[in-house]
Amino acid sequence: MNPARRLPGLFVTGTDTGIGKSVASAALLHALRAGGARAVGMKPVASGCEPGPDGWRNEDALLLQAASQPRPRYEDVNPYALPQPLAPEIAAVEAGVEIALEPILAAHARLAAQADTVVVEGVGGWAAPVSARLDQIDLVRALKLPVVLVVGLRLGAINHARLSVRAIQADGAELIGWIANGIDPHMARADENFEILRTRLPVPCWGRLPHAAQPDPAVLAAALRPQY
Repeated sequence: MNPARRLPGLFVTGTDTGIGKSVASAALLHALRAGGARAVGMKPVASGCEPGPDGWRNEDALLLQAASQPRPRYEDVNPYALPQPLAPEIAAVEAGVEIALEPILAAHARLAAQADTVVVEGVGGWAAPVSARLDQIDLVRALKLPVVLVVGLRLGAINHARLSVRAIQADGAELIGWIANGIDPHMARADENFEILRTRLPVPCWGRLPHAAQPDPAVLAAALRPQY
């Protein structure tokens, strides 16, 4: 990363759900901060929340909030905190909530006003809808963000990664990098799979996160090299 150049924001998507987007996003926040940027995280829509004294809270959104500097308000990090651990479109119906673009844009503007870079984490894989009316590309277009793809290293990763890249580019989004995440410690030929991905994906690899039973984003940040 060139410290003289600041990227105002990123949109982090993944090859699927459960492949470590939140850990990768938090590690990316630490890496950006280590490069001298004020970096804050955002998860506009989060399903699967726990009640607390201050309202519903999502574990992944809290991880992004903790990795941010300056530390933003939770309500700006996660404008839509949906209780049920379901696909957001279904979780929103369960909660009687209609997810709209305007509150997300307003929260993002408040975050951008206090930071050099806002790292926005999407939901599930790229094609997972945000709501009945919004797809992830709608957020990317509205927020004018380039995309970074997190690839979970497990059986099928090559296919999922290449299909995700094609879908992102076909939607007209700017894909600028990808991050490998070692989610399966027993994956056969993980190094060979990584090398195939590195040579076949059309954008730079920003790093390979090793498997960790209890991942610490601050530690994992050392494995990332944002390139822009």
